[in-house]
Amino acid sequence: MSINTRLSRRALLAGAAAIGATTQLATVVATTAQEAVAAATAPVDLNTLERVKVELVAPPFVHAHEQVATGGPKIVEFTMTIEEKLHEVEDGVEIWAMTFNGSVPGPMMVVHEGDYVELTLINPDTNLMPHNIDFHAATGALGGAGLTNVNPGEKAILRFKAIKAGVFVYHCAPEGMVPWHVTSGMNGAITVLPREGLKDPKGNLITYDKVYYVGEQDFYVPRDEDGNYKTYESIGDGYADTIEVMRTLLPSHIVFNGKVGALTGDNALTANVGETVLILHSQANRDTRPHIIGGHGDFVWPTGKFHTPPDVDQETWFIPGGTAGAAIYTFHQPGVYAYVNHNLIEAFEFGAAGHIVVEGDWNDDLMTGVLAPSPI
Repeated sequence: MSINTRLSRRALLAGAAAIGATTQLATVVATTAQEAVAAATAPVDLNTLERVKVELVAPPFVHAHEQVATGGPKIVEFTMTIEEKLHEVEDGVEIWAMTFNGSVPGPMMVVHEGDYVELTLINPDTNLMPHNIDFHAATGALGGAGLTNVNPGEKAILRFKAIKAGVFVYHCAPEGMVPWHVTSGMNGAITVLPREGLKDPKGNLITYDKVYYVGEQDFYVPRDEDGNYKTYESIGDGYADTIEVMRTLLPSHIVFNGKVGALTGDNALTANVGETVLILHSQANRDTRPHIIGGHGDFVWPTGKFHTPPDVDQETWFIPGGTAGAAIYTFHQPGVYAYVNHNLIEAFEFGAAGHIVVEGDWNDDLMTGVLAPSPI
């Protein structure tokens, strides 16, 4: 037998062994994944679980919650009331918005992986439209929308088990009217934290001092023949005109938290030098590219899924439409940081921008002016 023949046989044997090892590893991974799914979806005696009632707060704020879960899974109770209301998109421009709890976006909910979300959804008889809710975090057809169809004067209660960790969009999804309701403000997000908390790529615990929720919203406000924004007496009166604008795929406004300038001035987000801030950002309909001007994403989950190791030291991150992302940054310098969609046309011309005002001492080692502007 020649040396080449012996080497070829050894190569074949080594290749076969490698294929076998890879197959075995794939089998182990698949088995582990199947076991995890089986454990997550195993029936639980709900009568044995603690019930926790949470009062939701309006964005950009987030209700109090544990970063690392204590104890076992819980049934976390939320209540949201649907409100159809006149909403100011910018000074002098109003639309009939459809909202969860009266805010655009709807409130952020926070639970832990393995908890049960139990939502009471109320549609008061003062409203005119049917509504429901589709949770991207839920497991089951239509995300719960088929179980929560409520006409004015009705309520429904939905319970689902949070078996996927991450930040997820929720939105209204009534048959035949989904885009109209979503682009009229009827969307929000839910965060499902891992029970053991957030982890960096090396598996170390990440904690945060503050958390803010930024909901990016595209509006499609009709104009009259002179280019002026139109107003309507009721929510249904503007339907045909709004659909016509929506079909152009050209928003009239792209804003953070419901209005041009909603996160600037007196409403700017705040932090201190040395504080670590978690920013949860959703866009139910369009892609977006968050960026902190003068800062970074120390740890970023662009699609918000916490069992995927986070990206590190990002300048800008991409959140696809229909998704929520998460980013963590520790501020090192004081000042006013612009937080923008880095499609800069959308930020500066359409409204997708906010401010984070940071207090503290300046560090010349990180940045300093060597020469003030002067004649050449």
